[in-house]
Amino acid sequence: MALGPTDNKAFLQEVDEAVRKDRLDTIMQRYGRWIAAAVIAALIAFGGYLYWEHRQDNARGEQAERMVAALDKLQSGQADAATADFRKLESEGGPAYRAAAQFQQANMKAEGGDLKAAAALMAKVAADAKLDKSLRDIALIRQTAFEYDTLKPETVIARMKPMVDAKDPASSWFASAAELSAVAHYRLGQYEQAGALYGRIAKLPGVAKSLQSRTVQMAGMLGVDAVADRAEDSAEADKGAAASAKK
Repeated sequence: MALGPTDNKAFLQEVDEAVRKDRLDTIMQRYGRWIAAAVIAALIAFGGYLYWEHRQDNARGEQAERMVAALDKLQSGQADAATADFRKLESEGGPAYRAAAQFQQANMKAEGGDLKAAAALMAKVAADAKLDKSLRDIALIRQTAFEYDTLKPETVIARMKPMVDAKDPASSWFASAAELSAVAHYRLGQYEQAGALYGRIAKLPGVAKSLQSRTVQMAGMLGVDAVADRAEDSAEADKGAAASAKK
């Protein structure tokens, strides 16, 4: 008896399902072990990742505790014990803790009069590509300050140029970099450039009073009236604030 259209369609569907099942059985027979192994490997990898994350969190916590302990030892006069902790953090810690340990060791070296060793530590931080640029910048400034007496003025100016030329100096280390650069220009007899930099520092909002006083005096000595410039900038800022308040 011939099959009708409906029966024919049902029959073809059954055949299709049977073929699919046969293919699946064949695949499982041939590759079942490999598929199971792959699934198990994926689960192990995922579990390993979760464990690694957990270990990373624990490691960061341990590094923070070690840093605090080292600072406590340093404050209590246990310089050798603190140095040992800082060195361990430098060799085993993550980028941020490594940098913090190097900063602290550089401070200790500088206080002990070993400016060369202090500069070398800051050079490591400045060259560490894993660190945020702001940390590398301040490390370069400190390195330059430690080496200042042995550097040519041109070298100082070249090092500080990226920070001095920053588009947003108020949010960078502009003041420190500009002062080092201004002194270098002064040593070269480039008094106009030095005065301009001192004037720019003096006009910065929120600059430390000691630095502001020093830069105002230096700018004035070099023919730049930083006091008048600062007063004009303050007046303009007040006008801007008043206009914003009216809106």
